[in-house]
Amino acid sequence: MNIQQPITFKDSLKSWDTENWLDRVFYRPVGFQIALLLRSTPVTPNIITIISIFVGVFGCVLFYPDDNLAINLLGFVFLVFANILDCVDGQLARITGIKSKIGRILDGFCGDIWFLTFYTTICLRLIHGNDRVLSAYGYEWGWWAFLIALVSAYSHFNQAAMVDYYKTLHLHFLKGGKNSEFEDADSVKRNFQSLDWKKEPVSKFFLKLYHIYTMNQERRTPELQRYIKHLHKTYPDGFPEERIAEFRAESLKMMPLLDSFTFNARSIVMLVTLLLDIEWLYFVCEIVILNPLLSFAIHRHEKMCYGLNRL
Repeated sequence: MNIQQPITFKDSLKSWDTENWLDRVFYRPVGFQIALLLRSTPVTPNIITIISIFVGVFGCVLFYPDDNLAINLLGFVFLVFANILDCVDGQLARITGIKSKIGRILDGFCGDIWFLTFYTTICLRLIHGNDRVLSAYGYEWGWWAFLIALVSAYSHFNQAAMVDYYKTLHLHFLKGGKNSEFEDADSVKRNFQSLDWKKEPVSKFFLKLYHIYTMNQERRTPELQRYIKHLHKTYPDGFPEERIAEFRAESLKMMPLLDSFTFNARSIVMLVTLLLDIEWLYFVCEIVILNPLLSFAIHRHEKMCYGLNRL
């Protein structure tokens, strides 16, 4: 894209459909202004992604002190800034045309790295600090806190993977089933096999992780897989407008539910638990509330695809 070409805020978005309210009014507008400033510089989207990882990790580390709320809140500010940078990398890529497969994969794992740091920090905080709820009953946290965090992290990984899958699928339909970022496990595997460990070890490593990631998404969505394969077989040159419109209408109804699993929703829970000094409540929400909610979302989406496939 020519860097002198005028560009609008919406041009920097993947799709207005898939952005939630907080993204539209805060994260994306701020990210767009930063992307415009970086538009004519040597800074690439991948550099921004890497910086966002370090900023987010640093922010999560500041959640460790259980007796200094100011430090915790500073950590939350750093995490919010990291999420702004996570918006910037994609917006910068779209307004400059600088895109890469490794960038898409790296961006997908960015939030996972933040939250793995968050889980580790909170576990250490629980073990080394004083829990004002459990301590009142004579209980203290031990090494088993890491087991709970591991379950929570695994839950997060699955939840984030499915939300990313559904939103990328929505964008795939908006583009008529052509030239989108939506990939199946077979195509990812072929890309992985085409690379050489000696020449491109980093790209091959991330593609291996991405292949596992994609296989997990497909395993949980059999009706969706049948629907997509049927459409691509029936319309190899792109989906007709009526099929795009019918899918978009149904998929849009899913967006408020999917937004429950995004960083924005999680960060609010995170902030509340820190303010109340009941940080382990975040694990409870992720395991006890979001896991059943994800099962419901998958069931609802599968039911939607089943209905669409019968039209």
